[in-house]
Amino acid sequence: MLTLYHHGSSACAAKVRFALEEKRLHWESRYVDIMKGEQFAPDYLALNPKAVVPTLVHHGSVVTESSVICEYLDEVFPERPILPRDPLARARARVWTKAVDEELHPACSAVTYVVSHRHTILRQGVGSFEDFLAAGGTEGRTARERKWQWIQQGLQAPGFADQLAVYAGYIGKMERDLGQGEWLVGDGVSAADIAMAPYLFRLEVLGMDFLWRDAGLDRVDDWFRRIRSRPSFGPAFERWMPEALAAEMRANGERARPAIAAMLGR
Repeated sequence: MLTLYHHGSSACAAKVRFALEEKRLHWESRYVDIMKGEQFAPDYLALNPKAVVPTLVHHGSVVTESSVICEYLDEVFPERPILPRDPLARARARVWTKAVDEELHPACSAVTYVVSHRHTILRQGVGSFEDFLAAGGTEGRTARERKWQWIQQGLQAPGFADQLAVYAGYIGKMERDLGQGEWLVGDGVSAADIAMAPYLFRLEVLGMDFLWRDAGLDRVDDWFRRIRSRPSFGPAFERWMPEALAAEMRANGERARPAIAAMLGR
């Protein structure tokens, strides 16, 4: 039995849902509302001390970290593989998944908080920094200080422009690699495409798909249309995205669009 603890707006959770759907695996949902802080509940911290989603439980054993979960699923359920069998192609796919974990995901967190989530958090009431720090469970002071800056300073937060540039840069890298074929690695959907899809979906939800559509990145646009047309897309992405949250994120993104475009020189 596969049980996934996840949230609709989490890019990492969407990645695992996408892998599960592409591999046509049956799984049970355990929804963790991270916007309400349910990831800090003691019973969830017992599964995932980092207080993040997703977490996979398979026959009672816990697997964390989204990329690790995807590779675990591919090893345990080898049918319909998402990692190429050719060693060189597999290495190329892993270069993408590593880059997503190390560089793109932190950039996505900054963009999401600054453009949208900060408004939700401020509306709910954040209190003092010490209150915010205490609410973070085991997240750590450095991470909470960074989020505090995003919440309090928004687009002017230190380093935000750099994180935005990282995000835009990876879309440019996609355009380059898609010059070799319809998918990022090989002839079909691989772990590389599964890793990147949630981050373009995030921009679309934020109303920031102009980062590729207005930039003339036609290969990326065609790639995302192919991703969207797959039977796995709806169950992995749209089904779990709360409508009210999506509407709020899009409204916040549209409001930030002129400043974002200016930061990127567009």
